[in-house]
Amino acid sequence: MIGGRRFVGLLVSAVLAVGALFGTAASAQAYSPNPSLSKYYYDTDGCPCSGGNLTDPFDGTSFAYDAGGLAVKMEMSDAGWFIGKVEFHPYDEKLWVYDTRNDGDSYVVSVSYTSGGSYHYVGIFQPPGTSATVDLMVADLDIPEGAYVDISVYDDTERSDLIGAARGTGAAVA
Repeated sequence: MIGGRRFVGLLVSAVLAVGALFGTAASAQAYSPNPSLSKYYYDTDGCPCSGGNLTDPFDGTSFAYDAGGLAVKMEMSDAGWFIGKVEFHPYDEKLWVYDTRNDGDSYVVSVSYTSGGSYHYVGIFQPPGTSATVDLMVADLDIPEGAYVDISVYDDTERSDLIGAARGTGAAVA
């Protein structure tokens, strides 16, 4: 027997640690029904723009001037609570993803684009999920100028429960 009681003690400790790890790592529950989704589009030829429906309880939104761009803001709410927003900024082609309700649930954002007649998948983006009131991640999409950007918001990481989708445009090629 290798180490006798000490081996058994280590084995029991390891099993308990693994059980505690998996016991506390429960996945977030999906919203049911899905949150409501509002979409706002801005032609960035007329920006800088802010205020109006770009105002929200957290930081508001402002879009910079970028000729030929179409900016998108998507807001989600559930039972009267503002729970998150997604913004596509044509200037520098940035995606901003916010989780604004510390409720143990989140969502994922899938991004793809079409350019030169070809479809390109960019990736999945999700706020970090901390204990902060507002979680934010900003992604540099690194897409070509003038590309059509498809943004899909899902209530689950498997991307089987679509909340809504929108399409923006990176700034036009000069």
